[in-house]
Amino acid sequence: MLVVPSSTREETALGHRPAVPAPRRALRAVLLGLAAVLLLLTGGAPAAAQAPPPPPAPSAPAAPSADPSAAPDGEEPVEGIAGTLANAGEPVEGVEIAVEQDGQEVGTATTDEQGRWRVPVPGPGDYTVLLDVETLPEGTDLRDEDASSRDVTVREGQGNAPALFLLGEGRSGGSSRLDRAPQLIVGGLQFGLVLAMGAIGLSLIFGTTGLTNFAHGELITGGAILGYALNVGLGLNLIPATVIAVIVGGVLGALLDRGLWRPLRKRGTSLIAQLVVSIGLSFVLRYLYLIYYEGSARSYAQYSTQSPVDLGPVGVLPRDMVIIAVSLLVLVAVGLGLQRTRFGKATRAVADNPSLAATSGIDVEKVNNIVWAMGTALAVLGGIFLALSQQVGYQLGQNALLLLFAGVTLGGLGTAYGALVGSLVIGLFTQLSTLFIAAELQVVGALVILILILVVRPQGILGSRERVG
Repeated sequence: MLVVPSSTREETALGHRPAVPAPRRALRAVLLGLAAVLLLLTGGAPAAAQAPPPPPAPSAPAAPSADPSAAPDGEEPVEGIAGTLANAGEPVEGVEIAVEQDGQEVGTATTDEQGRWRVPVPGPGDYTVLLDVETLPEGTDLRDEDASSRDVTVREGQGNAPALFLLGEGRSGGSSRLDRAPQLIVGGLQFGLVLAMGAIGLSLIFGTTGLTNFAHGELITGGAILGYALNVGLGLNLIPATVIAVIVGGVLGALLDRGLWRPLRKRGTSLIAQLVVSIGLSFVLRYLYLIYYEGSARSYAQYSTQSPVDLGPVGVLPRDMVIIAVSLLVLVAVGLGLQRTRFGKATRAVADNPSLAATSGIDVEKVNNIVWAMGTALAVLGGIFLALSQQVGYQLGQNALLLLFAGVTLGGLGTAYGALVGSLVIGLFTQLSTLFIAAELQVVGALVILILILVVRPQGILGSRERVG
């Protein structure tokens, strides 16, 4: 288990490692190389978006050919609006869908035997999707009678923009809080695990280097954007695109440590100054994302529209089940690695006392570099999972950063298991709090529970009391 270093850790470590600055030419080469790699990655998706985009993903196929709007003139346009209608897990066939823009009808579609539909649109823009409730089968109704229309924004190169209509008696819209609780617990568990992917990396970096990295949210955003560039820009399926993005993210994290943080540590830069540098880095990355990807939210080419699978009293999307399973496997693997592997023991030794770890033969800088690579790789994976549930946007990680810090602080600063426990508590509370407060206030509720727990236990759930202060 990782613990917070003592208050004299920085002076001891600096006393053991002389503050020798790296050669200027080598440092300049590393920074220029890192900047070139970042610019190449951030510029890849827009270039790909200007080229003819790939055909729509198989996850949202075109409506049956009997629908004349499905493929006008024999060629299916790139942009479109698609969805799947299901009632209690069963597809609903024969429902008519119309798409309008500025009051003018753009096209229509009819759901096929699998409940799927798609309406091609002439290009990016804002559209209104209308469901003809009179074509719904007998005994099938909208959960909300006033929700027969949806406003959808189609982005350039997005492929199929999703439009979802909820049919049947909704679990989340039950008549009592008890009816809604199981569905919210599942959603909170998924959200908490996704937060834990980023929070553990943030906690590991703090535990070994003492750095509070405010740019960690931008690493999450960068992971989501990198996955989008590989998935939509290069046409890779999201699964191999995710694997490649995690590997590339780990390499970039190691390069970032070698090119920026290691020279700062060797120069004797204080932790406060490094914190300020991380804030500046977060602004630089955030607005690079804004420049190259604009402010629009985008969806991945696969798994954007799915029908829930009934699991007892709850309905879970297949992608959410995969996210929960993969997150659990990754987090268990990280925990076992920290406890049983040689590197894990070295990491815990560095977190406890880097000077003593160095005298015992541990390469402290190598451990820090691997921790940065692992923490960035986890942030990339968490960013892709978070963007699957939401959408890819330049503020994705920034919006989650406050909850990441809340999870790390609640669980115990510098402890990997504490970050996991704290993130699960935050994830569950943000969802369950909507039983009593408006959804817009759920983040406020999470911070209130953070304050209450820290008043009782200042070191966090799994933190060490003697290491605080």
